[in-house]
Amino acid sequence: MSRHIERREPKAHWLLLSLFTLVLLAGLCLNGYVSNVRGEGAGQPAAGASGGAVPAEVTEGGPVQRVGADSSVSTRAMPAKTIALTFDDGPDPRWTPRILDVLAKYGAHGTFFQTGAQVNRHPELARRVVDEGHEIGAHTFVHADLSALPSWRRGMEMTLTSNAIAAATGHVPVLMRPPYSSEPDAVDGAAFAAMRQAGADGYLVVLADRDTEDWRRPGVEAIVAAAQPAKGAGAVVMLHDSGGDRAQTVAALDVLIPRLQSQGYRFTTVSEGLKLAAPPAASAGQRWRGQALRWAQAGGAGLDRVLGAFMLAAVVLGLLRLLIQLVCARIHVRRVRRQSRQPLQYLGPVSVIVPAYNESANIEATVRSLVASDYPRLEVIVVDDGSTDGTADVVERLRLPGVFVIRQANAGKPAALNTGIAHARGDLLVMVDGDTVFEPDAVGRLVQPLRDPDVGAVSGNTKVANRRGLLGRWQHLEYVIGFNLDRRMFDVLRCMPTVPGAIGAFRRDAVRDVRGVSSETLAEDTDFTMALIRAGWRVVYTPDAIAWTEAPASLRQLWRQRYRWCYGTMQAMWKHRRALVQGGAAGRLGRRGLSYLLLFQVLLPLCACMVDVYGLYGLLFLPPAKVAAVWLGFTVMQALVAGYALRLDRERYGPLWSLPFQQVVYRQLMYLVVFQSAVMALLGGRLRWHRIVRIGAATEHAAATRP
Repeated sequence: MSRHIERREPKAHWLLLSLFTLVLLAGLCLNGYVSNVRGEGAGQPAAGASGGAVPAEVTEGGPVQRVGADSSVSTRAMPAKTIALTFDDGPDPRWTPRILDVLAKYGAHGTFFQTGAQVNRHPELARRVVDEGHEIGAHTFVHADLSALPSWRRGMEMTLTSNAIAAATGHVPVLMRPPYSSEPDAVDGAAFAAMRQAGADGYLVVLADRDTEDWRRPGVEAIVAAAQPAKGAGAVVMLHDSGGDRAQTVAALDVLIPRLQSQGYRFTTVSEGLKLAAPPAASAGQRWRGQALRWAQAGGAGLDRVLGAFMLAAVVLGLLRLLIQLVCARIHVRRVRRQSRQPLQYLGPVSVIVPAYNESANIEATVRSLVASDYPRLEVIVVDDGSTDGTADVVERLRLPGVFVIRQANAGKPAALNTGIAHARGDLLVMVDGDTVFEPDAVGRLVQPLRDPDVGAVSGNTKVANRRGLLGRWQHLEYVIGFNLDRRMFDVLRCMPTVPGAIGAFRRDAVRDVRGVSSETLAEDTDFTMALIRAGWRVVYTPDAIAWTEAPASLRQLWRQRYRWCYGTMQAMWKHRRALVQGGAAGRLGRRGLSYLLLFQVLLPLCACMVDVYGLYGLLFLPPAKVAAVWLGFTVMQALVAGYALRLDRERYGPLWSLPFQQVVYRQLMYLVVFQSAVMALLGGRLRWHRIVRIGAATEHAAATRP
């Protein structure tokens, strides 16, 4: 209704929000991919494709094999009396240092097949391995079963691992061991296909002569027995330094190494035992890519921890809010029940002020519902604020007694209200939107709390008239659950921040104290209410004073309405921010009302995109049953709260079926509204008036309920 300086709304923040969301999702997905690491023995390897026949050179050859792209195979075995101890799945911050200590104790060296993800988590351990004379081979990035993966994924696994090791140690690995591999005679067709691709990428595949299966923790003696080669023979021995409790492995090494050393065995690396060339130095590009990968992995893990903590905090705050709402609702219900037993009293003449701008679709129903009120001595003042659709003409043609029309040039809703206040004769003022239809007893019930001389304003109960479609049902539930539960709580806590423009009663003395309705914000009702509380007046809520309003019928119209509400509320909060440090009624408004609005209507909605991204991350990487249980629990809790709120408002439970679908579109739209409003507020923009196009839903409701 009001004329504001129009400023083009910025668009870049939507791009920034999209980029932020994508980066957030990418970081979480990387963490989910990295964290999906299973230790040896956590389950059976996934079945892969057959991969064709396996050459006899593989199954009958030595443990160190080079497979060409043409499937040619050359194999080698460790020399006599030479043991290559190999350790898979590390580095592990607990067990790798203990194993290194045992090896150092006996002057032995080993080969560590490490996963890229673990190297990124503990690069200092990878460097220690190399610095102490051991060598590092690749074991994929996340301990993936290469035989069950497509070729592109195999290549990615090995490339990421190579970069991670290059960044940590400065060298590129040339040895690799496929996870879930064992001795050569266990290689099947799918595993051979993976070995062939690794060979084409320049890797030397290291299997084992002796698989100790120490991951099963069979006991120290069983591990020692499984590791001992045939008399005088060399061997590649498979052990593990990560993936679980490796205490038995550490103890077995303390037995195995000195026992075999006393028999003339030497313990060395695979490369040294076979006289292979040292691994090549990594290029600067490889080191930088590995470093970037490590930072990204650390960032993803950090995001997971931060968002996990945020989700926990949000859940705790949500449950605390719900508990306070329910407790306050029960208190308020008992209070209202006691008051409802008292007979309605005539409190003097009431002036109803209806500011109207292009409200021809509903204005007749609004005025007729007010005239039909059972409250005596009621005057209705319609202030036409420069309408161009004949709103004032509609009212004048009705020729209803006690109804007056004032025409003025368009100056905005606050100015229209102040005009009506100036012409009103009653000491009690009811302010009504031009699309609102009152129940016959609404005015009488609305003004009853004004019997208390401390009460300066009363909020009525606004209900959605057009609730047939999904959007209408969602708004109906929002009004019942959010608005009315919140108002009951605010009433009990004596910090009501808003008397809605659709239905509110005011004492003239209170209006005079704050010098009428201010035009400094777009949420004039919130600004006005906060000013009344800061002036020392009490504001209450009476749920039995019911008015029906027309809610937006499209997402575009809903966006415009909520955008104005949210932006105006932020303006009002900023305007009355000093209430946070004041005492008395103003302090209650500041420390209770404003803090609540800031937390639950600004800060948490601004973080909502992170919650949704975290939810998508859960769908992709967390167990489906766990994700479904969390979502179902959240939905059931919402349904119970909604059911309780509907019961308090004496509404039917039918719309509850639409509640789960509200999480898909409606909730995200409301969060985006808060984001857009916050950006405009930070930029200091002046939002133009977003008028809602009326379709006459309030009129239809009045006609349907008219006897």
